[in-house]
Amino acid sequence: MFKKLAALALLLASACSDGGGSVAPSWVRESGSVVDSGTFGSATANNIGIQNGDRSYVLSLANRFAEEVPSMVNFDFDSSVLDANSRAVLRQQADWIRQFPEVRFKVYGHTDAVGSNAYNKALGMRRARAVVSYLSSQGIGRERLEAVVSLGKTQPLVATQNRERRNRRTVTEVTGFVSNHPNILDGKYAGVVYREYIASAVPVPGITGLSITSGGGD
Repeated sequence: MFKKLAALALLLASACSDGGGSVAPSWVRESGSVVDSGTFGSATANNIGIQNGDRSYVLSLANRFAEEVPSMVNFDFDSSVLDANSRAVLRQQADWIRQFPEVRFKVYGHTDAVGSNAYNKALGMRRARAVVSYLSSQGIGRERLEAVVSLGKTQPLVATQNRERRNRRTVTEVTGFVSNHPNILDGKYAGVVYREYIASAVPVPGITGLSITSGGGD
């Protein structure tokens, strides 16, 4: 009987707990005593990032990257070896990345559905690391390839349990700006995103209106 009463008391206590370590529900506790577990703070940080340009310009750069160069490379079955086509795609990525030394990237590794979760997660990681290594060999600093994340077989492009080359891939994405980079210390994210457009608007030296001020000619 005592054990039953103890179990009932424990059940009631857990039912009243709000997960913060106290059995008293939050609506009867002192205001401010419930500490945010992180989700509210994350949303606030994201909103601040949108307002100051950090997040919004990251999204703009991410869209540009995806539109201007192939962001994905594919692999043979059970392989993390980069073939000639993959290396050609990664050279295009490296050329783009070199234009934006202020920007960080992540490489996400994926597999098809053949094999165990653990094996595929490790395989996805090997593929992502192979891409990071190749980009590094093209002059991209590893500190800018912020992290290598393996998603294994959890996000297929093609829904199948069979071998599927399109699912065996890595995806390179823009994830943020390099901390304390001199180009963005003043918060001019737009100047980074639209650098080519801004450069194209600079007048060519030696040309005033429709007249050429230097050089000779007829």
